[in-house]
Amino acid sequence: MSDIATHYARVFSGPSGRAVLMHLRKITIERFLPPDATDAQLRSLESQRALVHQIEKLSAQGQTP
Repeated sequence: MSDIATHYARVFSGPSGRAVLMHLRKITIERFLPPDATDAQLRSLESQRALVHQIEKLSAQGQTP
């Protein structure tokens, strides 16, 4: 698993990778749905947030020696 984390770190540690990761955070983690959002909308957004969190986690792990 550490090998893939190193790849994530390489991809997301540069200026372009950080910009992409910030964009992904903005459209997922920092996004809020209205109170009348459907169950499907909530589940979809939570899945997207989980994926962004996983990318962040692996990227951080790959930067740690």
